[in-house]
Amino acid sequence: MNSTSIDIAALGDELFNALRSSEAVAPLTERFPQLTIEDAYAIQQRLIARRLEQGERIVGKKIGVTSQAVMDMLKVNQPDFGQLTDRMIVDQGSSVPMASLIQPKAEGEIAFVLKHDLAGPGVTVADVLRATEGVMACFEIVDSRIQDWKIKIQDTVADNASCGVFVLGDRLVDPRHLDLFTTGMVLEKNGRIVGTGAGAATMGSPVIAVAWLANTLGRLGMSLKAGEVILSGALSAMVPVVAGDQLRMTLAGIGSCSIRFD
Repeated sequence: MNSTSIDIAALGDELFNALRSSEAVAPLTERFPQLTIEDAYAIQQRLIARRLEQGERIVGKKIGVTSQAVMDMLKVNQPDFGQLTDRMIVDQGSSVPMASLIQPKAEGEIAFVLKHDLAGPGVTVADVLRATEGVMACFEIVDSRIQDWKIKIQDTVADNASCGVFVLGDRLVDPRHLDLFTTGMVLEKNGRIVGTGAGAATMGSPVIAVAWLANTLGRLGMSLKAGEVILSGALSAMVPVVAGDQLRMTLAGIGSCSIRFD
């Protein structure tokens, strides 16, 4: 069997239906071991197209697999990306119904809000800073439509980089006034510290991660747009959540973000 026998549209539809029903599917790579990353991004595009057909609109991008530990786990040497829609936004301090998710985990991140377009290739760290209106504390709630998180890189790419929902914090801060390399994060669950990290955990700096994304998209004929939100990658390990959990994360010099699960 070769990649031409993979029905891209059918797999994208399967993941869309899994999202809508909150029921996971068997790993794609177990059923189609020949699946390539290029195939996976095509499946992601189909999944996103189905969401847009339902009236959703693109509001940004997320970067995943930014830490060396996760790259080693998935046996890859580069990050991946997914697309954010308006229906993924959860208001700061509000609750997320667990029935809408399958197997969620929380990640504390630095979000970038763009004021100018960024089109690669050739985008530098300086270009990213010039194009950024501000950075914010952010929770990304990742959620896999793949059973038991049994994912390879192709599975998570096809599944829109395991996007669930995201929450933006309470302040927008000019990144040129910060050292995002050393910016520290504390993540608490139900009042207990469960994660700490710094900007360096994300490809050395979250600004480097955003430049990587702009340049990767440029090779695909895509760009980052003014007004978009870019989630730059987890600053510590994913934290599993269940109904009743309350999470708060604080970023030094940036602000805080909170969310609860019902």
